[in-house]
Amino acid sequence: MTSVISNPPIQALQTTQRYLSLDVLRGMTVAFMIVVNTPGSWETIYAPFRHADWHGFTPTDLVFPTFLFVVGNAMSFSQRKFDRKPNPAFFGAVGKRTLLIFLIGLFLNAFPFVTRSNGELTLIDFSSLRIMGVLQRIALCYLVASLVIRFARVRGALLFSAFALLGYWAAAFALGSGPDPYSLETNASRKLDLLLIQSANLYHGFGLPFEPEGLLSTLPSVVNVLAGYLAGVFIQKGGNTLPTIGRLAIAGLLTIGVALLWHLSFPINKPIWTSSYVLLTVGLDLLLLATLMLLIDVVGARRWTYFFEVFGKNPLFIYMLSGIIIELLILVRVGGTSLSGWLYRNLFTSWLADKNASLAFAVSYMLLLWLIGYWMDKRKLYIRV
Repeated sequence: MTSVISNPPIQALQTTQRYLSLDVLRGMTVAFMIVVNTPGSWETIYAPFRHADWHGFTPTDLVFPTFLFVVGNAMSFSQRKFDRKPNPAFFGAVGKRTLLIFLIGLFLNAFPFVTRSNGELTLIDFSSLRIMGVLQRIALCYLVASLVIRFARVRGALLFSAFALLGYWAAAFALGSGPDPYSLETNASRKLDLLLIQSANLYHGFGLPFEPEGLLSTLPSVVNVLAGYLAGVFIQKGGNTLPTIGRLAIAGLLTIGVALLWHLSFPINKPIWTSSYVLLTVGLDLLLLATLMLLIDVVGARRWTYFFEVFGKNPLFIYMLSGIIIELLILVRVGGTSLSGWLYRNLFTSWLADKNASLAFAVSYMLLLWLIGYWMDKRKLYIRV
């Protein structure tokens, strides 16, 4: 179950201070995720805040894999406590956390459980509820990564990652069809999801049933978690030193290089989470982490970090809250329009150009959630799942 932790122990505080860069990266990810998920209008968005249409990459396409990467970072610390536990206790703890995160994802897909039809509130059709989603993928990735780390350790994590990326490439090519086996209509991930899940329970935002958090494409996304775990272990062994930072940066550049070469035959693509996309995002995350460590741990520039620490201390809760509040703002009606639309029109489009107004709404919403996180931090309220 979720738990509220107040006044964390001294040991936990020391760990957070020593690896502040990891908390900041987690907080930056949550902040940017809120901004890209809640524009004032989906019709007027600056290009960097949009996902690539299909093949390709934008800064927004880095958000979700970075969230997985920081999950892996956290596991490099949390998995230690399982080392002394027998297998039944391990399976129980990991299984409960996996199930809870997955169910929270289903809850967010269903919330607020009603929709408007001809101006009247009616219950949603639960038979067509989307099964997968962001938190559901996080849950499954956490489960698989936990098992790999528990039973295969670091070397096994590396071998699993290589197998997952190469195996997924082979499956995507062999099971996809048509002139482009990686197209929206004919990709292998969509085929498997349609085989195992009713089309009504898949995502329809692409104009047809296709699940961007599909079952088959979850396999390579586990590598983003394992990469975060391996980076965390490496930092703990090497310390926050210039040699460690340099090696992280070199690893990041080499990984990006391999991704760009792989892109020529297996295009960088977020919706089907291609292997080249995994390597590109892992490489960028390594560079981001190395940069943060240089600024925070070597240069000592820490005055700016607290803003992102607030998000990093309650990441899952703030992400959940961001979805709940915006859904309520959409549900409530003011003068024949949603409350969110009314606020957007009266507070932002009345004095800003379309794209600036849309971005200002998103940033303002992110700041509102920051204030909630700030209030929680000042009261030492940290909600863990």
